Amino acid sequence: MDINFEYYKIFYYVAKYKNITKAAGVLKSNQPNVTRVIKLLESQLNCTLFIREPRGLKLTEEGKRLYEHVEVACQHLFNAEAELSSLGEELGGTIEIGVTETALHLYLMDKICEFKKSYPEIKIKIRNNTTPEVIDDLNGGKTDIAFITNPFSVSEKLTSRKMTEFHEILVGGSTYAELAESRKTLKELCSYPLIGLGNGTATYELYKAVFSEAKIDYELDMEVATANLMLPLIQNDLGIGFVPEVLAEPLLEKKELVQIDVDMKMPPRDIQMVWDKGVGKSWAAELFIKYLEK
Repeated sequence: MDINFEYYKIFYYVAKYKNITKAAGVLKSNQPNVTRVIKLLESQLNCTLFIREPRGLKLTEEGKRLYEHVEVACQHLFNAEAELSSLGEELGGTIEIGVTETALHLYLMDKICEFKKSYPEIKIKIRNNTTPEVIDDLNGGKTDIAFITNPFSVSEKLTSRKMTEFHEILVGGSTYAELAESRKTLKELCSYPLIGLGNGTATYELYKAVFSEAKIDYELDMEVATANLMLPLIQNDLGIGFVPEVLAEPLLEKKELVQIDVDMKMPPRDIQMVWDKGVGKSWAAELFIKYLEK
């Protein structure tokens, strides 16, 4: 099957914006031409890619499957074009990074700031997500490199390296100050509202396992998407929760939080860098990896 790449490029923008007029504007084309190309592509692939709805276009199941592949291919080509166009002028390029919220704030943010001071011409694109989704993006070729927190499992084709570790502590607001007066068991803590990262995150799986070892169900009263959201909720006395010690320290010093001692040692957690050695990377991505490995 010999299909013009421009057809896929046009499909990419229509699928991205779910609107032919917007896609035509980005492509510097016109609506009839974009519509014609989509119909030609559907004809050559012998399937329907879009369904018209009042608010725009919706991808069919076939369209979704095609977009998963076309998105990755287009991003690689766009990055290559940007990198090659910078040759002869100045060193440049783009790094696509996948990272969890915790890894971003506890490790990667400082490293990116340092790196950008040395290489200001290099562009960085960051995809912030949960550990499983960050790994999926890496496996799907949407990112060059990933930074995640344990626990996690990856395929054999991926390589990981520990970059740093951190510890989490149990904290509460002023309403829970009495809990800080003596060491508590996990069972005793079950009678208090618990705030934590939701199901599908590495943190949730970790604490589910910790509570399971103590033969206790890990039940959250409030689930949040990021560690940063936990602290304001805990500060406002909506519950207690396990948070990275380094993030809690400033609030503990201001007496806005109290640390609750637990009768078991919580395992340290790692932040790991993960990449696919079998996949070629941009000059910029390779440089960033070497920079972090120093």
